[in-house]
Amino acid sequence: MTFDPHFVSLYGLQHSVYVRFSVLALSSIFFLVDPFAALPTFLAITEGSDAVRRRRIARKGALTTLIVLAAFAFAGEAIFRVLGITLPAFEIAGGVILMLIGLDMLQARRSATQEVVGDTEAAAQKEDAGIVPLGVPMLAGPGAITSVMVLVGQAQTRWQMAAILISIAITAMACYLILGHSNKVVRLLGDTGIRILVRVMGLLLVALAAQYFVNGLADLGLIAHPIE
Repeated sequence: MTFDPHFVSLYGLQHSVYVRFSVLALSSIFFLVDPFAALPTFLAITEGSDAVRRRRIARKGALTTLIVLAAFAFAGEAIFRVLGITLPAFEIAGGVILMLIGLDMLQARRSATQEVVGDTEAAAQKEDAGIVPLGVPMLAGPGAITSVMVLVGQAQTRWQMAAILISIAITAMACYLILGHSNKVVRLLGDTGIRILVRVMGLLLVALAAQYFVNGLADLGLIAHPIE
């Protein structure tokens, strides 16, 4: 039995593309949802609550994140078509939004697009705080929604679309685990560790934002496509 070297080469190339796209999808969605940065707010919302209520709020937040991001993943192409928005335009706009969020994260603080002053105090009195404001907009905020829609616009196969949905599911599960066990996570990492982690994510997010911006300009034909 012999193998066609061209087939093996093509298979390897496709596999590499899928792996890169999957890593990009998971990293960009997770960094933008960023459950670690939401820890201080979550602890303030659930102050005085027992472990059961804390996990219930975390579960609602994670489920809300899953539903909202998955909905935009399925509706992304239709939204582009109905509003007449091109992918390059959305990549450039998304790059700007991601850049602003990333710069805030570099200073270890939540972006104003994810958390409005007064939200924490108001949420502490609400039973459905896991849905609003924790699920939306603290976790599934404008940046995460934008990233999902850009990824959907870039997806060319069902496998890539599946990678986006799996990345959303993994991120939602991570949100539940991190927030649902927030006291243990804070004790393990400490305030300094969480700040460092958020800053590292912010640096990677700024680089991702720049890449979105470059991709948008390249797709418009204003610059050459970067060599991968």
